[in-house]
Amino acid sequence: MARRLADNARMTPPLFDVQSLTKRYGTNTVVDDLSFQIAPGECLGVIGPNGAGKTTTIRMCLGQTAPDAGAIHYRAADGRALRMPQDMLAVKAEIGVVSQSDTLDPDFDCAENLLVYGRYFGMRKADIAARIPQLLEFASLSSKAHAKPAELSGGMKRRLSLARALVNDPRLLLLDEPTTGLDPQARHLMWERLQLLLQQGKSILLTTHFMDEAERLCSRLLVLDHGKKIAEGKPRALIAEHLEPDVVEVYGNGALELAKRDEHAALRAHASRVEVSGETVFFYTREAKPLLDALGGHGHIRTLHRPANLEDLFLKLTGRQIREDA
Repeated sequence: MARRLADNARMTPPLFDVQSLTKRYGTNTVVDDLSFQIAPGECLGVIGPNGAGKTTTIRMCLGQTAPDAGAIHYRAADGRALRMPQDMLAVKAEIGVVSQSDTLDPDFDCAENLLVYGRYFGMRKADIAARIPQLLEFASLSSKAHAKPAELSGGMKRRLSLARALVNDPRLLLLDEPTTGLDPQARHLMWERLQLLLQQGKSILLTTHFMDEAERLCSRLLVLDHGKKIAEGKPRALIAEHLEPDVVEVYGNGALELAKRDEHAALRAHASRVEVSGETVFFYTREAKPLLDALGGHGHIRTLHRPANLEDLFLKLTGRQIREDA
């Protein structure tokens, strides 16, 4: 349903429009001529290695960092064309934010965190109080209304941060790696809540390192590297455009030799690409059966045949080399 809403929304003018955004620190260009749009009801995902420019982009969209070039436009609920940072207060009144780090106030309980945050938007105390039970229920925290953040698990804190971002009933949510550090159960519960928001017509800008998260939630993806947009499109369309449909992973004793020895050239000929990562050899192919049949003669190795996925796309476009945090 969320995908249908997003597809329909693409027929309307964009809610959020970023054009030629650029940010430099000294001689280092961290965001380089970046443009994208977000339609009403759409989840746009931004993926890329550490230092690709994802968080800097979010900070510029929030007016926390001034761009060196480019424009950020927001279409308000009343139809006004707003710009960041010129109309920062008016834009922030209609957006919600969940940052990477925990910014909950440790001195207030869950309900008080929501109340105090709502006051930042100039909302009346009575109006915020009326929304608090609904927000806590949405976050599955009704029983924790009077618990302080220190008493909550990591997943509970992230859900409270999401509930807090919804206090002002925003039209657009900016989520910077909202599920980092969560266990699988907590991540799945967050995904469920975000899907509900999309079904309600909210728009989301999401940065994430989890490829399964990106494919579950995002109707479109931007792939960033070194501050540049290197790919954009629907997840499955990007996979089909850039990758062979089948992947055969080969591991175990002797697996690495299959990618090195000249006498195995016939085996490698069954694949369009062969990559090595650690002790695993990845064969990317358009027809897996001949390759699997050929590998069957090497009983000392193990194989895993699977369809190509977003992680394969990410690694092909940005490389397998580890990046240090930037």
